[in-house]
Amino acid sequence: MPELEQLRADHAPAVLAFETANRAYFAATVFDRGDAFFAEYPDRYRALLAEQEAGDCACYLLVTVDGSVLGRFNLIDIADRTAKLGYRVAEHATGRGLATAAVERLCRLARTRHGLRTLLAAAATRNVASRRVLVKAGFAEVGPAGPADLGGKPGSWYRRDLGELGEPGELGDGAGVG
Repeated sequence: MPELEQLRADHAPAVLAFETANRAYFAATVFDRGDAFFAEYPDRYRALLAEQEAGDCACYLLVTVDGSVLGRFNLIDIADRTAKLGYRVAEHATGRGLATAAVERLCRLARTRHGLRTLLAAAATRNVASRRVLVKAGFAEVGPAGPADLGGKPGSWYRRDLGELGEPGELGDGAGVG
């Protein structure tokens, strides 16, 4: 069963392999990170870990038993008990409910581990699968998202109030997804 693990330094090679193997798929469905991302990967990865350490973001990976990355699930721009949720799942792992389960789990962690009350997520109009994941995970569409929010694609913003998840400490820390 895949596990949702918080991003660590030793994940770097697996994250790069995930991003490289799925680059064309992500360019078609979400957005391409661009050549600079791959050329500057070690520095960008260290900077991401520093942002996480500072509390500006909380990044998670959906990892298999062998250490392969199936997806990335990030809480970014954390401020005032609110964050933006972003995620991407490997092409070969789509259609199995893994994204929905991981987003639901991350909503719980956002509340219990990170003290957040509200999550926002943008999904491109053409990305029907991502929009479906958000709705299944309890997000409601709240308005248009511009191309600047979605790598040049039009779409919608979604919002989830985390208050209904219970008080911190009510949920276990098990992070299994599946």
